Amino acid sequence: MIVASNNKGKIAEIAAILDGKFEVVSMYDVGLDVDIPEEGGTFEAHAKCKAVACSSLTGLPCLADDSGLVVDALGGEPGVDTALYAAKHGYKPDGMSKDEANYTLLLSNMEGVQDRRAKFVCVMAYCDCSGRVSFGYGETLGRILDRPIGEGGFGYDPVFYSDELNMSFGVAANTAKNAVSHRKRALDDISIRIM
Repeated sequence: MIVASNNKGKIAEIAAILDGKFEVVSMYDVGLDVDIPEEGGTFEAHAKCKAVACSSLTGLPCLADDSGLVVDALGGEPGVDTALYAAKHGYKPDGMSKDEANYTLLLSNMEGVQDRRAKFVCVMAYCDCSGRVSFGYGETLGRILDRPIGEGGFGYDPVFYSDELNMSFGVAANTAKNAVSHRKRALDDISIRIM
């Protein structure tokens, strides 16, 4: 299954969740070196853009996901800008990875905030060879920690405390995280529609 992404963390997570049901390959793996614009301003619109474009370019079915962290006290931020949160705010500390800059800015914006409720949201879009698009939805609830805990996962995982696992996604084993993740739930939801 082609996944309209070159994010290695996301590709590995999808492959692990699908557990051998499909060979999961990235756009890079099939020779696509394009930057697909995300238009529409919603998780659903972004996922659909990526799935349709990737399918059109390859002539094959394609799965795309758009996901992000939604923090209640920040009015839903970072939301659809989750991956670009620090860059969108001009926050570029020296020596930090993109992920570290993103969650460091988030922690700074949450300083002194009591309501730390948050959720990871995922929308999966699957475009078949006829151009028909199906969607799957998933979310997982938690809260934002006051500092990173753990170095596992990717993105905001070290600062997200899972209500279901009672631990940071940064310390959770991949199998535990994948069992409750927003991406797993979206894949489960979309599989009902396409299989």
